[in-house]
Amino acid sequence: MRAQTPSESCHVMSADDLFAAGARVYALRDDASILGIAALKPLDSHHGELKSMHTRTEARGRGVGAALMQKMLTEATEFGMSRISLETGSEAPFATARRLYERHGFTYCPPFGGYAEDPLSVFMTRTL
Repeated sequence: MRAQTPSESCHVMSADDLFAAGARVYALRDDASILGIAALKPLDSHHGELKSMHTRTEARGRGVGAALMQKMLTEATEFGMSRISLETGSEAPFATARRLYERHGFTYCPPFGGYAEDPLSVFMTRTL
């Protein structure tokens, strides 16, 4: 979504930065290709951040996002986290993602973990 978001409002982390921050990166595959990815970054011992969740365009509508979300929630619980939060875009291209997060129990919250208010971002969280 970098192409749809000005650089000052884009919070995408590179794979190297995710790994340096202690994140775990997950991919959902079929026989030949990656269908979607997501990362879980620890913020502290009980709070994690969902980062870089993305489903390939051709895999959308097949339950990939829901499967990835369930994996992230399970992993966060297994790591002893009691809360998981995320930042996503506030504009129309991110509406499908926001609906997915809402369906999985996320509610809107103030900025967390060093984020600042930004009209192009929304912040969501849920307890585990």
